[in-house]
Amino acid sequence: MIKIVTIEREYGSGGGEIAQMLSTQLGWKLWDQLLTEEIARLANCPKAVVEVREERTDPLYYRLFKSFLRGSYEGSLNAHKLNVVDSETILKMTERVVQHAAKTGNSVIVGRGSQHFLRNRPDTLRVFLYAPREDKVRRLLARGKSEKEAWELVDTVDRERVD
Repeated sequence: MIKIVTIEREYGSGGGEIAQMLSTQLGWKLWDQLLTEEIARLANCPKAVVEVREERTDPLYYRLFKSFLRGSYEGSLNAHKLNVVDSETILKMTERVVQHAAKTGNSVIVGRGSQHFLRNRPDTLRVFLYAPREDKVRRLLARGKSEKEAWELVDTVDRERVD
C-alpha cells in the first residue's frame, strides 16, 4: 500500500501546485516548504541558507577553506564558532527529515532528493514531472517574471540544481 508520494520536477513544471492539490485530495501532509523549514530548524540557520545549499554545491574556495580549518589545530578549536552550514550538513539533515516524513506516512514530499533517500521503500510512489519549455515560461510569467527572466530561468535552473 502506498503511504508516500515523492515528486521530483523540472523548474516551472508546476510540481509544487500538483503536490499541493494531491496532498489536499488525499488529506496527506505536504512536505515542501515544511521540509525546508524543518531542515533550517535542525541546522539552526536561516531558511534562506538551506534553500541556497539545497540547490547548489559549495564553491571550491569554501571547500578548501573548510578543509584548511579541519586540518589545523586552531581551526578545529574555532570552527564550531563560525556556525557555518555546508552542503554536506544540509544533505544529512535533509535525509533525516525525509526519513522522518516517510516514517509518519501519508506524506507528499517535494524534491530535495526524496526519491533517492526513499528508493528502497516499497510503499513509495515516485513521480517526476516535466513540461514543455513554453509551458514552464508561461507559468513563470503568471508568477510575475519578465519574459527574458522566465526564459533564462527555464534554461538554467535545472542545469544548476544539485539533485
